[in-house]
Amino acid sequence: MFGSVLIVCHANICRSPAAEMLFRAHLDKRGARPIEFRSAGLYAQEGEDIDPTMQRLLAEQGLEASGHRSRRLDRRMARDADLILVPERKQIDAIARLAPTTRGKVHLLGKWEDSEVADPYGGHEAAYRESFGLIERLVLGWLNKIC
Repeated sequence: MFGSVLIVCHANICRSPAAEMLFRAHLDKRGARPIEFRSAGLYAQEGEDIDPTMQRLLAEQGLEASGHRSRRLDRRMARDADLILVPERKQIDAIARLAPTTRGKVHLLGKWEDSEVADPYGGHEAAYRESFGLIERLVLGWLNKIC
């Protein structure tokens, strides 16, 4: 069983905070046992706000994201998580280089569909919406496996 799940993307201002908030919201709806969801970025600048477009998409779902501040992934965070999820395959190797003891607990967010979530940062709103919809679907798939 998983007590803590860490979602890691590039900068922790778009995909990983969206996944974190969607995990929490859907877990609450299910009334399932508590799991701690957190997010971080491999190359995050500490303390950055969530991307405004992603914040707006979360708000459309009734999720408040204005309190999110980006965090850079460190060895301790990676070590302490029971499960680490990433949107892109290349991030699995990057985490393994940072924290070799994490091998085996780092998985693709899209593992069950063998898909990656492209980074919409700086793109058109349509790219954000596509990524957001995919993240939500993948979050629900993981919840079906871990709850």
